[in-house]
Amino acid sequence: MKWKDTLPEAVKAYVNGRTIDEVECIISDLPGVARGKAVPASKFAKQNNFYLPNSIFLQTLTGGWAEAAGDEGWVEPDMVLVPDLDTATAAPWTADVTLQVIHNAFDQNNDPIPTSPRNVLKRVVNLFRKRGLEPIVAPEMEFFLVARNIDPAQPIRPMMGRSGRPAAARQAYSMSAVDEYGPVIDDIYDFAEAQGFEIDGITQEGGAGQVEINLRHGDPVKLADEVFYFKRLIREAALKHDCFATFMAKPIAEEPGSAMHIHHSFIDAEGQNIFVGPQGGETDVFYHMIAGLQNHLPSAIAMLAPYVNSYRRYVKDHSAPINLEWARDNRTTGIRIPLSDPQARRIENRIAGMDCNPYLGIAASLACCYLGMEEQDRPDKQYRGDAYDGEEGIPYDLFTALDLFDNAKKLHGILDPEFARVYSIVKRTEYSEFLQVISPWEREHLLLNV
Repeated sequence: MKWKDTLPEAVKAYVNGRTIDEVECIISDLPGVARGKAVPASKFAKQNNFYLPNSIFLQTLTGGWAEAAGDEGWVEPDMVLVPDLDTATAAPWTADVTLQVIHNAFDQNNDPIPTSPRNVLKRVVNLFRKRGLEPIVAPEMEFFLVARNIDPAQPIRPMMGRSGRPAAARQAYSMSAVDEYGPVIDDIYDFAEAQGFEIDGITQEGGAGQVEINLRHGDPVKLADEVFYFKRLIREAALKHDCFATFMAKPIAEEPGSAMHIHHSFIDAEGQNIFVGPQGGETDVFYHMIAGLQNHLPSAIAMLAPYVNSYRRYVKDHSAPINLEWARDNRTTGIRIPLSDPQARRIENRIAGMDCNPYLGIAASLACCYLGMEEQDRPDKQYRGDAYDGEEGIPYDLFTALDLFDNAKKLHGILDPEFARVYSIVKRTEYSEFLQVISPWEREHLLLNV
């Protein structure tokens, strides 16, 4: 069978008899950047795999290198990257017919590379499947459309709308606010349709030029693939209209930050939601998983908020949680139970930032649920009222978060100890790189005053 015959239907519809010129063979690194190589379609048809050094998982976001090589030292052995043709999708912004294909990473003994983010998520999902459970997730993606910014020394500003005025803040759910950048949204829809992605809804969020896209619930790996693809899709749509799309957790100081809320539910072998009891009530495991999130999210936040900027999002009364309280239909808590009928009952983790790697963010959240299921603790009492009035309960800087992560041996056992070792070293290296930069605040207030 020819490889083209196995492609998803959305790809076949996009190609529609045309010649495929190029295939981008890609894989996510730790920050979530697509790494790989582009090859002519004729060459892709002849290859079963390709190779990249495993050091791509030791690279920081700035392009530096973390000293995280294993016992063999810095020899950069090749990984074997095998295409997952189920992930094949169009790159509709290109001039020619180009496809993207996500690859799985193996070592030369055919074992999964433990530091590959997609493999980390697969490992966690498989732990649930061994218990006869199918995890279901639904991510929400928040991001800003901003004016082009080619000078990092300048603040990020809202994009110019079609009215000739900058995008306005405090316009949550406004349809006219979305219309201000309608052409960008139109291209997002068009690109998503060409790629075979189903958008559940697009809304204006509270920030100036801040947009939320909801995706349909489904398999965690498939949804993480879609978020991985969507980030590139959205950036490309913005560039067509002379603006930038940013997934920074806190791009504009006076505006709210951008989250990637993650909704969780779990289906048993009979296809039933395990959070639902015989009379439609809430089951013990429902509460156990809430407790798991409360107990283990502090140790996992380094994966959900992976950069120095991530912690600027956690501001009291500013549309982001500052603790791990839980409540029903309460957006001030870190853990929310949305309104739903019993069969759609789910738990929403509101801690994750949109700057996290979607594979790692979803893996970390699911890992906390898994540990809750194992430990069978009960959560704190449901919070009543405005949770911003409660005690703060999450780390407020990356260094503290990494210390908690390093000591979380149970969490490491779920994710993979080798991944945890490398991840911590890479993130600490990034933090050290950040500390070498002198900020405008320091120059403004320290230069002549201390």
